[in-house]
Amino acid sequence: MKISPREALVYVVVTLSSLFLTAYTVHMLVGGLIPADREYHYMGLACSGVAIVIGFMAWDVVRRRR
Repeated sequence: MKISPREALVYVVVTLSSLFLTAYTVHMLVGGLIPADREYHYMGLACSGVAIVIGFMAWDVVRRRR
């Protein structure tokens, strides 16, 4: 089943905003307490985890519609 371009746009906007908020949350929690390179590492780990979860949710929606 093919998703509509409008729905794909919604998924992209939600994904980007979620990743931005995740990175910002990590920055606000640990920014200034640890070195900047370690902060970026934690941001990458957190954003990767969120991206995997969002990808799984989108895959599940498409799978259930079949």
